[in-house]
Amino acid sequence: MAEYVLKFADARGKIHQKVEEADSETQLRNSYTQQGYLVYSVKAKSAVDQVSSGLLGKRKRLNLEKFLIFNQQFVTLIRAGLPILKALDLLAERFADPRMAGYLRRIRDEVKGGSLLSEAFRSTQLFPPIYVTSLMAGEKSGSLEEVLDRYIHYQQLTLAVRKKLLLSLIYPSFLIILVFLLVVFLVTYVVPSFSDLYNSMNTELPLITRWLIAFGTSSRNYVLGFFGLMAVSVVAFLYWRRGEAAQERLDRWKLRTPLAGDIWIKFQVSQFSRILGTLLVGGIPLVPALETAAESLNSRLLRTAIGKAGRAVKEGQPLSRALSATGIFPGLSIDMIEVGESTGALPTMLTSVAEFFEGDVSTRLTAALSLIEPLIMIVMGIFVAFVLIALYLPIFSLADSLG
Repeated sequence: MAEYVLKFADARGKIHQKVEEADSETQLRNSYTQQGYLVYSVKAKSAVDQVSSGLLGKRKRLNLEKFLIFNQQFVTLIRAGLPILKALDLLAERFADPRMAGYLRRIRDEVKGGSLLSEAFRSTQLFPPIYVTSLMAGEKSGSLEEVLDRYIHYQQLTLAVRKKLLLSLIYPSFLIILVFLLVVFLVTYVVPSFSDLYNSMNTELPLITRWLIAFGTSSRNYVLGFFGLMAVSVVAFLYWRRGEAAQERLDRWKLRTPLAGDIWIKFQVSQFSRILGTLLVGGIPLVPALETAAESLNSRLLRTAIGKAGRAVKEGQPLSRALSATGIFPGLSIDMIEVGESTGALPTMLTSVAEFFEGDVSTRLTAALSLIEPLIMIVMGIFVAFVLIALYLPIFSLADSLG
């Protein structure tokens, strides 16, 4: 008999995780299912230990656009009447992305061997927790097509919001890089060139010209060291931010940043509300849905806060009060969730929260960028004007003396 790590929920929605001995994963899963438990996952203990110790190497990443294409094709085949195994066979053999096709073949083999579809997707350690949990709900309720349709809708909305945000940030990022390169060029090339000219003239230079030339000459000698220090700093920062404490500290810094912090937290809340609402509509109980929603977020601070809220909900507190106690969620989102709880329409209200904050984030981001872009141009113009005045002032003074 082998040892397995079993994760399941009891009738009250409380999550348990324990190690059990059994002849196979299927036997252990069936045993707990027959006792009335909702089984989330059954994994060989050796595989769990390997993942936790980091022996699987670099974390795998999923191409969300290709994953959306897969789900659209998958639900179309199921709706056409094909069995799940046959649909997986077709997609595994014909999917355009070879990496995704490899995972689909592995999933197909596990399903063929008797594993549940949700467990086969979970075992790859690649697919989002919300997707695996949604599949599990579809399997339990017998409405896999509806679950996949809801997830596809969620994917489309999420990708649309992310693309809009990224497109909004491209132009300001380009301007910042352009300004940085222009400053480096002026300071390390143009200014030292004028220094050689003025040294040959043996003339008294204005104070600002002397300062600029001294700074430019020194910078040219250390420019390679500056870029090297910058590269080392970036690598050190990326290594440091891998820690959980560092990620939470960074999230707190983001939250306290004027203007950007408000946009950031509202975007995170909109993502959380969208995920939680999708899971609740799919029939997942509130406590397991909170756990899955927390795992699906990128923010360590939000994951910790929602974990505390989940424990408070287990103890009988309303969701709105538990989220309010974290001190992170905006007051309007708490009020809307409280109304949803009192009227019995929490999933619908969570969708409204997501839509409202997504719109607010888009509006605020557009307004902020409309101010940032002119500000960057003004700063660049002031710096260029300062350099030109400092460099050409001696020439104007010399021309006046000759005249």
